[in-house]
Amino acid sequence: MRYRETGELHLDFHGATSATIDYLVERYGEAALHEIFFNVGQKVYKSIHEKLQRGDISGLVEHWQYFFEREKGVFKITKTADGVILKVSECPAVRQLLKLGLKPSPHFCKQTSLVNEAMCEHTPFEAKTEITGCGKCRQTIKKR
Repeated sequence: MRYRETGELHLDFHGATSATIDYLVERYGEAALHEIFFNVGQKVYKSIHEKLQRGDISGLVEHWQYFFEREKGVFKITKTADGVILKVSECPAVRQLLKLGLKPSPHFCKQTSLVNEAMCEHTPFEAKTEITGCGKCRQTIKKR
């Protein structure tokens, strides 16, 4: 897998991410988040996006599995007939923010929904992210 970091894990970067998201929205507006996270989904995660374009969801599933296990998230990945569902019961990023005494940006989860949407753009798949509670969501990637 291309996106496999193996060094020491510093979860405090989630705090910097949350603060950066707030800064971007305050300074440049929500359109900037859309542009940035779409670039992440299609350029940073280029190989996942390209696999999705070919109808192959395996790169995304492997990516989710690796990072949620690495950050000790509470999650379940379920493959369906037409895609995959990631149910997050405890997001490691939100958990870390709360541990640090930080309130997650009201835009924090947009990084997930926008990156998923970007990875699925111009592919046979569509992405839907439902926030089901603080640090909880259901991410569905399914065929259009």
